[in-house]
Amino acid sequence: MSDNHRSHTILPSEIKNKHKREEVRLKQRKAKAKANLKRRIERKKEEQENPELREARLRENIPATQENTREFDEAIVQEADEEVVQEEEADEFAQYFNGQAPKVLITTTPNAGKKTVSFVKELVSVIPNLEYVKRSKAFALQKIIEFCRNREYTDLIVISEDHKEPTHLTLVHLPEGPTAHFRLTRVKGGRDISGHGRSTSHYPELILNRFSTRLGHTIGRMFAALFPQVPEFQGRQAVTFHNQRDYIFFRRHRYVFRSGEKVDLQEIGPRFTLKLRWLQKGLYDPTSGEYEWIYKADLETSRRRVFL
Repeated sequence: MSDNHRSHTILPSEIKNKHKREEVRLKQRKAKAKANLKRRIERKKEEQENPELREARLRENIPATQENTREFDEAIVQEADEEVVQEEEADEFAQYFNGQAPKVLITTTPNAGKKTVSFVKELVSVIPNLEYVKRSKAFALQKIIEFCRNREYTDLIVISEDHKEPTHLTLVHLPEGPTAHFRLTRVKGGRDISGHGRSTSHYPELILNRFSTRLGHTIGRMFAALFPQVPEFQGRQAVTFHNQRDYIFFRRHRYVFRSGEKVDLQEIGPRFTLKLRWLQKGLYDPTSGEYEWIYKADLETSRRRVFL
């Protein structure tokens, strides 16, 4: 037998018999895992003798994540940016971070279906001081906004539906805006979540993750302005808006203390996902409103480009 023939490695894809092919693939996989384990054990021994080797490996072995591979964006807010801090101290949301309590109204499209109403009622249990008002065809959105302004509501939430399913969420900050419109997907009620917990009337702790650009700061502060900035920790509830590649994932949990050291999270629900479609300066005006940002398909030039 020639040396060339002996050095040839058998590829599973070259074997026609299915059972034999799976057998060879499994043997190769086990051999590879065994070699990797041996290499890790040897490396561990070397690093125990010389800790500097481990420090050097961790310093060089930086995993590629969505955050550290994203395209550079001038709109990304750096930590301790004095200009942004000064702007936010005087923006339309500043008073809600200084003690003013929000007063929020939520409604739907006219004659909303059962699933949409059920989702709205769960949101009422999430956001303190949230009032639900049913909507008939006689009330246009502009009239509802005027109604809210006259009664000193601070925000208006409108849940839209299609085929009796909730599909969009519009958030209007009062009295002067801005207005944000989101696509609403993956809605799941608390009762549909396995092992879900029960909510209480305590003010929840609010967690905002990865809203890193100027647009993201605006959206994050719009969400924050819905909640009193005085969480009641005895309720052990936390509400999270987690932004990942411009998809905003909403979750609500409660802390469960199993022992003096271990803490678990129990999901309460609901859960849903938001995707920003547009942000409008001022109040909702579909005809002549000025858009601060609007989604267009050609903006997504790369998976590494994000806007929030």
